[in-house]
Amino acid sequence: MTDYRVYDVFTSEAFGGNPLAVITDARGLAEDQLQRIAREFNFSETTFVFPPEDPAHTARVRIFTPTTEIPFAGHPLIGTATALHDLGRGSELVLEVGVGPIPCAIEEGEARFTTSRPLVVDAHPDLADVAACGGLLAGQIRTDRHLPVQAGLGLPFVLAELTDADALAAISPDAEAFRRGAAAYPAELHFAVLYYVRDGAAVKARMFAPLDNIIEDPATGSAAAALGAYLTQLEGQSLTLLIDQGVEMGRPSRIRVDTEVVDGLCRSVRISGRAVKVMEGRLTL
Repeated sequence: MTDYRVYDVFTSEAFGGNPLAVITDARGLAEDQLQRIAREFNFSETTFVFPPEDPAHTARVRIFTPTTEIPFAGHPLIGTATALHDLGRGSELVLEVGVGPIPCAIEEGEARFTTSRPLVVDAHPDLADVAACGGLLAGQIRTDRHLPVQAGLGLPFVLAELTDADALAAISPDAEAFRRGAAAYPAELHFAVLYYVRDGAAVKARMFAPLDNIIEDPATGSAAAALGAYLTQLEGQSLTLLIDQGVEMGRPSRIRVDTEVVDGLCRSVRISGRAVKVMEGRLTL
């Protein structure tokens, strides 16, 4: 039997944030069981913890959505680091994921990780296509600061700023429009879109990836990292963003993003947040 823990991530209260299943020791599982277990939990991600390839690191972590394995994601790193800390693995951790080793830390109940991967811009999707995915009009996407862009730090997202909070609340995802977007702009996630509104450091966001069985995500650390890196390079200055997500789903979350810019390029992104254990048990496989 294999132990698991479930954490609500990017929240300080149970039943908020984004749930994550952590298989704390996956050595006894067969390769073909991993995706099936992730599909059984049916959270946006499930993590499987293995011994590290480099003994100087804490663990190797594999991340699965309900449909596929992915190389990097934010709330799985925060939640897994918190789980390993709770199991006595220390406050300074290095987790090996698909994009390489990621340093993590726990301080006063808050977890954080830092990535120095360069921002990769894959495409500039058509404005009408991005609007259609959210059931919006093209005029509800703000274009004076930037056009929609597909970019990421190991996992790409379409980033689209909306005109106001009413437009954000009005989103009604259209699966067929997402299929058209995925065909036109192929990526690791199938046209995952982060819509947001921003007032200085305060950001309200919603993320949709229905083709990956994530109709809406209550907290998306990897998309927050992509947004922070992109805005940092766009504005040429280090930024702090406080992102509220999941409110419309009844699972409010808070993600803190701190970036560092050097010579006009984003050199590092730090994602911070809390995680709460809500259940634990065993897989009887």
